[in-house]
Amino acid sequence: MSSESHSDQFHLPTLTSSLFDPEEDSSIHDPNGVVHGSSSAHSQPSDDVSIRAHTASSQPSTPSSSGYVAEIEDVALQNEIQELSIHGDDQYIGKPHRSDEDDASISWRKRKKHFFVLSHSGKPIYSRYGDEHKLAGFSATLQAIISFVENGGDRVKLVRAGKHQVVFLVKGPIYLVCISCTEEPYESLVEQLELIYGQMIVILTKAVNKCFEKNPKFDMTPLLGGTDIVFSSLIHSFSWNPATFLHAYTCLPLAYATRQAADAILQDVADSGVLFAILMCRHKVISLVGAQKATLHPDDMLLLANFVMSSESFRTSESFSPVCLPRYNSLAFMYAYIHYFDADTYLMLLTTSSDAFYHLKDCRIHIEMVLLKSNVLSEVQRSLLDGGMRVEDLPPLPRFGSSQLGQNRLQLDSPDRLREPNSGIGGDAGLWHFLYRSIYLDQYVSSEFSSPINTPQQQKRLYRAYQKFFVSMHDKGIGPHKTQFRRDENYVLLCWVTQDFELYAAFDPLADKASAIKTCNRVCQWVKDVENEIFLIGATPYSW
Repeated sequence: MSSESHSDQFHLPTLTSSLFDPEEDSSIHDPNGVVHGSSSAHSQPSDDVSIRAHTASSQPSTPSSSGYVAEIEDVALQNEIQELSIHGDDQYIGKPHRSDEDDASISWRKRKKHFFVLSHSGKPIYSRYGDEHKLAGFSATLQAIISFVENGGDRVKLVRAGKHQVVFLVKGPIYLVCISCTEEPYESLVEQLELIYGQMIVILTKAVNKCFEKNPKFDMTPLLGGTDIVFSSLIHSFSWNPATFLHAYTCLPLAYATRQAADAILQDVADSGVLFAILMCRHKVISLVGAQKATLHPDDMLLLANFVMSSESFRTSESFSPVCLPRYNSLAFMYAYIHYFDADTYLMLLTTSSDAFYHLKDCRIHIEMVLLKSNVLSEVQRSLLDGGMRVEDLPPLPRFGSSQLGQNRLQLDSPDRLREPNSGIGGDAGLWHFLYRSIYLDQYVSSEFSSPINTPQQQKRLYRAYQKFFVSMHDKGIGPHKTQFRRDENYVLLCWVTQDFELYAAFDPLADKASAIKTCNRVCQWVKDVENEIFLIGATPYSW
């Protein structure tokens, strides 16, 4: 129990599954249809509990904006939440292998991280694990907690139960909840819920809210039928994709001339009425061109790429699908022509016209011809095999001569003389990995993992360390910070934020501070030297 000051206790009523009305409701037309080839037909895709509540401002690590944070006192409910995922892991990409689980299943309770989506009437919409319909009673309990606090004129944002956090996000008639014991910051979990909601909007648009206005008991589940893999893939990316917390996208490394050739042909297409033309290799951008005054938010790019890559049907034939870009216009569909050139490389052409399939097909044929003629596709495959920047290849920083970094140089906070870096496992001074984000371009580059970080578990651990570092650097309550240096049993972590870029670097835990600082300056110079190959330099900056 927290020792901090609290407001008066309040009691929740007994929560039962009777709060959930299983009555079937009418549904709206499924917008998640996909047109394949030239076809015009669409395919369907217990107990009383006592909670002490206090305002967020009473605890430094809680949400900074208004809303209630709660510490659960009731031992039974606390154990109920803690048992959810004490021993399990969250490395499964999807849930179909255990879709028969419910809240009474031991395997379901052992998961480390749950995500739930439900309606304001308590109807389950999505659950990361288990069968949504078998979790109706649990969803009703979550809905009752939210409603009880809202009826008191406030909103619940976070409940702590031992090592577990229960994070709530209310989006009109749609409630999203995360129950986690992964020690991720509250801010990170909220952003993950925001992305899950955004993925839902990609499929349905925000206009689905009108259905709840007409019928509060509206059942949204049929509209999301067959999209479990899309949400599972997005949730899995929370453990490996820096774009999910950096709000930036990454590019496939390519020679400047190769990228220019791709840019030129996509620009021709954009001038012919296409709103966005995007050439991708897996989750990395090869080229992105937008019509005049049209900008694509990095989160929209992330959600759109996840939607395409996790849907197997897009790989088998050219497709024309309605999609919504939440950051661009959350209330309307646009239409995406999607075509895979090979197993990894695909083209997305977005338009506002619902009858533009044949025009976009002609555009794709022209684009493919030019890409083959200019060897862009073969260069893409070569880059994919070569990989990205490696810490072992970090070039030395010239001892004399002008540096392109200018004033942006990281300095020691003491007069100690910089020692020459010791060569360690990974890179110089024991550099293991780095993450560099260009603030102006909203793009990032991540080095390949070096030998000390060669297992998925180690990579996830570093990813989450970066996640915490990012939240700490941007904490509006005590920051933002310009630099941080931390050492623990796993790494030395050094972060540096300027008006132009952010750098996050991981070193051997025995690395010394002077060498780490010198190495970070070399990394920044290296990125600057090769920026034409790793960034879309001509991309429009985003003001959001």
